[in-house]
Amino acid sequence: MIKPKKISRGDTIALLAPSGGLGGLFPHRVDSAKRALEKLGFKVKEFPTARKFQDGKAGTPDERIKDLHDAFSDPSIKAIMCTIGGLCSNEIIGRLDYELIKKNPKMFCGYSDISILHHAIARRTGLVTFYGPAAMTQFGEFPEPLPYTVEHFLKATTSTKPVGTIKPSEKWTDETSLDWSKKLDLTRPRNLYENEGHIWLKEGKATAPIIGGCLSSIMQLKGTPYDFDSTGKILFVETCEGQDFTKGEPLGYADAHIMDLRNAGVFDKIKGLVVGRPFGYSAEDRKKFVDIIAKHVASYNFPVLVNVNVGHADPIITIPLGVTVTLDSAQNRFSIDESGVSE
Repeated sequence: MIKPKKISRGDTIALLAPSGGLGGLFPHRVDSAKRALEKLGFKVKEFPTARKFQDGKAGTPDERIKDLHDAFSDPSIKAIMCTIGGLCSNEIIGRLDYELIKKNPKMFCGYSDISILHHAIARRTGLVTFYGPAAMTQFGEFPEPLPYTVEHFLKATTSTKPVGTIKPSEKWTDETSLDWSKKLDLTRPRNLYENEGHIWLKEGKATAPIIGGCLSSIMQLKGTPYDFDSTGKILFVETCEGQDFTKGEPLGYADAHIMDLRNAGVFDKIKGLVVGRPFGYSAEDRKKFVDIIAKHVASYNFPVLVNVNVGHADPIITIPLGVTVTLDSAQNRFSIDESGVSE
């Protein structure tokens, strides 16, 4: 395992888009993210893909690969944050220079389709990467990023102390009514709702390395050389938007993806399961989603925690992938016990 160096105020964070090109359509979100990161004391260096839109993507595969290689090889850059996810990280994993990445380890952060890059980098280099905020979606929040997201990002990336116990946020949101194309997201903060907190579907205790990501994205890794080894791990999964970006992935898709994981033998190997709060569902469908999870884990004997702040609903935690975490239902505790960064 290679842990990147912690980042500090004054360090430079690269913004780039290895997949989708929404930064080219909604540059005001990139502007907001840049200001927010600078307000926290970081310097920001944008790469061309951060604001490029080409048939839904942030440029050609060559352009996206070049930005990643340039960011990793630039000694002035201490961290890389993806502007957003997308649908095409899988186009570049077969052509990345993993030796270059291994020789220039640094903090790499993103979520959703970036799951594919997280696992590819981990398999080929052993580098700890971070499942956490993207620039446009979290740091581009109006009028400022949600404090819970910022707090957990800084805890995971700026200190060699373990993050420790993860407590649920007091509020949450997945509101999508503020149309970015009309800049309605600049007119008011999104509505926040009371958080009912963590829910234990199955009790127990487990301590193990954590892996996972966006459910639909990690399923794209099956059968590839970049697939993750779930043996003895705690797995986390979360769901994304559907074809309509204002709504969540259809429940039937989530059900099918989880069945795919079971068919692949993943649930036979893991020591615990963490499930993020689903995005874009009604209260009724959120309950149905939890019921789907309960159905799939009924015959297994590992602890299962749902409704966690990870994924497409905000705010979110930042998870250093591959570090040791603990699930303990008796203590109502989900904790990150190992730092993902070095001095």
